[in-house]
Amino acid sequence: MNILSRYEAQQRADQIRVFQSEMALLEREGIVALDEEQRQRVDEHHRQLLSQYAQHFDIDRDKHASQLSLGMRIASLFGALALSASVFFLFYQFWGWLSTVAQVLILVAAPLLMLGVTLFLRHRDTSGYFAKLAALVTFACFVLNITMLGQIFNITPSDNALLPWAALAFLLAYACDLRLLLVAGILCMIAWVAARTGTWGGMYWLSFGERPENFFPAAAILLALPHFVRHTRFVDFPPMYRIFGLLAVFLPVLVMGNWGNSSYLDWDVDFIEGFYQVTGFVGSSIAVWYGVRRQWPEVINTGVTFFIIFLYTKIFDWWWENMPKYLFFLVLGLVAVLFLMVLKRLRATSYRLFKGESS
Repeated sequence: MNILSRYEAQQRADQIRVFQSEMALLEREGIVALDEEQRQRVDEHHRQLLSQYAQHFDIDRDKHASQLSLGMRIASLFGALALSASVFFLFYQFWGWLSTVAQVLILVAAPLLMLGVTLFLRHRDTSGYFAKLAALVTFACFVLNITMLGQIFNITPSDNALLPWAALAFLLAYACDLRLLLVAGILCMIAWVAARTGTWGGMYWLSFGERPENFFPAAAILLALPHFVRHTRFVDFPPMYRIFGLLAVFLPVLVMGNWGNSSYLDWDVDFIEGFYQVTGFVGSSIAVWYGVRRQWPEVINTGVTFFIIFLYTKIFDWWWENMPKYLFFLVLGLVAVLFLMVLKRLRATSYRLFKGESS
């Protein structure tokens, strides 16, 4: 079996289901028909594949199972949030009654205990839902651990707390194949890199958000990481890095395109705003073009979304005060129609490109 992850196994199972449905339709329309021996070989091959995937990854074999899995994911997420909140309020409810030694022991033992439970469930639960729930609670206990220990021993708050949070989030994300914790790790890493960049620029670390350019180094790391680290077993992780890498680029550009005073650049404010507005348009256009070339839908969608935001922001600046409201929204609607036509043309071009036809 060449499949290495549950994501890939589920994709193959979905392909088999689509193939069976299309094959049945083609046979009813008289386009093609397999003889009995070929049909049995194909059915047996698919049956063995689905059986192996179900045994190793607990995949959804049909549409009904897929709908139930969605409900299980939602229940798992709400369960993890509720249990994390329960742990938080349990600590605060009885915290004052405990001695300092007991508090430290509880804070150290709670994440270790939950980490053991997570690893145990990871080997016993093929569906992964219970292990993911335990992993989220483990992360919540660890965040509470660092925060409460700092308060008990009156330690000065530091951005270094973000590093162990990010490390544990990445560890659990890759151990349990959990994208939500991957996002938590990415956010911690973005905050730490931005805080470090701000500190090197002479700022207090909690003020790193006052200079949006502090986020650019984190964006570069996130966008480069999938190129240098292969995710053979986690093929659904690189899109998350690319999405948050683009967010770490375009959100600061959007802010500085409207409030140039927040930039490090020692230029005229109007020139800074103009520079970042042009950067936003050019950057989002490049993201769409590159996403089409590499067949990365998440990059295309993020680029399109920010191009529209940049465009509508400028339209608002130019015409909101001077134009009748009905005319202003008419212009917005016409721009949306124009954008749909451009995307339609781009989709047709990309289709010919992927099919190897001349454009």
